[in-house]
Amino acid sequence: MKATYFPGCTLRTKAKDLDVWARKCAEVLGITLEEPADWQCCGGVFSTASDEIASKLAAVRALKAARDASQPLVTVCSACHNVLKQTNHAMQTDAVFASRVNNYMADEAPYAGETQVLHYLELLRDTVGFDELAKKVVKPLTGKKIAPYYGCLLLRPSKVMQMDDPENPQIMEDFLRAIGAEPVFFGRRNECCGGYLSLEDATAAKKNSTLVMDSAAGNGAELMVTACPLCRYNLIKNGSGAMPVVYFTELLAEALGVKEDIAND
Repeated sequence: MKATYFPGCTLRTKAKDLDVWARKCAEVLGITLEEPADWQCCGGVFSTASDEIASKLAAVRALKAARDASQPLVTVCSACHNVLKQTNHAMQTDAVFASRVNNYMADEAPYAGETQVLHYLELLRDTVGFDELAKKVVKPLTGKKIAPYYGCLLLRPSKVMQMDDPENPQIMEDFLRAIGAEPVFFGRRNECCGGYLSLEDATAAKKNSTLVMDSAAGNGAELMVTACPLCRYNLIKNGSGAMPVVYFTELLAEALGVKEDIAND
């Protein structure tokens, strides 16, 4: 299959590994990822001010590019996914906002939220299928006890994101089982790491990250996995250091037997 792929700014800088592993694994799984031309930063955060449209125009243009290519729009970064999904929902449900956006871009074809927005994990679950993914694993992560960390942005607001149950998500646990690992349940897996507080209140960010990491370690985890570059940065910088924190795409690349190929490129 083909999908429009929005990498986002961070995957071009501090989170290059998240991007490289995602692309390589997609090739192995028979998925062609196509970047929209001249994409721009999604805005990083979805503003809840309904009269604020300027920061959302780049997201709308990426959504339109996928619509025009008759493809779903796939993201890997949790923040990008949250912004794109919420922007798409606003274009579908808020007529005033949609009208203002389309009036602003009057020289372009109007957009009404037609695109399907998928996180890479949803692509694995709903398109590839975890059972099929398991068949493609050549180096199962047998014996590895891994804590899946969702954070805030993948699951909330739940009525918009609709990825999983916000209180008891399973998509990352099912992903880890598919690649042979043992998922570790811990109480703070879907609570905020404090990433957005790191500049304003470093003490609070450190407290949140430490609580998250120590909760995972206390339940027997030896490794934590995330989809969010900001979460990974904050957990490493401000967490307790109880375990390494890696991207889920790295584990996928390892299980599919392409991690070493990427490292040698």
